[in-house]
Amino acid sequence: MNWRRSTFALPLLIGLLSAVGLLSALLGDGGWDAVAWLGLGVPAMIGCWPFVFKRTGPPT
Repeated sequence: MNWRRSTFALPLLIGLLSAVGLLSALLGDGGWDAVAWLGLGVPAMIGCWPFVFKRTGPPT
């Protein structure tokens, strides 16, 4: 059962952050916009991370 927690933890976090970001973008202005930026920006940065910081050298 421990492998399920470790396997699905990051995708669940990304999904929850995206949902919170989308809902806060619909709810209002001001502070909600900051929550929307964080909620949608962090998953985007996590998704782009492997493309920005590529490994060099032979694969292990």
